[in-house]
Amino acid sequence: MNVFEIIGAVIGLAYIVSEYRADHWFWPLSLLMAAFYAVIDFTSGIYANGAICCYNFVMSIYGLLVWRGVIQKRKVDHGGERRISSCPRRYWWQIITAVVALSALLTWQLGYLDHSQYPLLDGISSALTIVGMLMLAHKWWQQWFCWMLVEPLMIALFILTGNYASAVLYAVFEVFCILGVLKWRKESIS
Repeated sequence: MNVFEIIGAVIGLAYIVSEYRADHWFWPLSLLMAAFYAVIDFTSGIYANGAICCYNFVMSIYGLLVWRGVIQKRKVDHGGERRISSCPRRYWWQIITAVVALSALLTWQLGYLDHSQYPLLDGISSALTIVGMLMLAHKWWQQWFCWMLVEPLMIALFILTGNYASAVLYAVFEVFCILGVLKWRKESIS
C-alpha cells in the first residue's frame, strides 16, 4: 500500500458519497478518481480496468454535460440538472448483450497479454463498468446493479494484486450500491 493508493481511496470515498447523493461534485470527482485509478490499475497489471479508467475519464465529461442538460435536455429539474429516471425497458436486452459480449471479448483479448494477471475478473468487471458508466451518465437508477456486480470482482482483483486500501474502498462502494438503489429508485421520475 502506498500514499498514491491511499489518496486514490480518499478521492474514491468522496466520489461514492457524491454519486449516492447525485450532486454536482460527482463528475469532477469521477474525473479525478479515473486519473488516479488508471495509474494504480496499470501498475498492478489490471490492464482492462486501467483502460476503463481512461474510458471513465471521457465518460465523466459526457456525464457532466448530460446531467447539466447541455446534451439531451429532457428530464431536467428546476436546478438545471437531469433528474433520476428509470432505464427504458427497450434497452435491457441491449445492455445484457453488451455486458456478455464485452466480457467475452475483453477476457479473450486479455488472455493474450503476458502481463495480464487475472483476465477473467478484469474482463468481466471492465465490461460491467463500460455499461454502468453509460447508464450512470443517463442517470438511470438501475446503474447501481452494474456496480453491485463490479465491486466484488474489483475487491478480489485488488486483494490478489496487493492493493488493500482499494479493496477496502470497493467494499465501502458495495454498501453504497445497496443504499444507492434504494435512494435513487425512490427519487426516480419513472
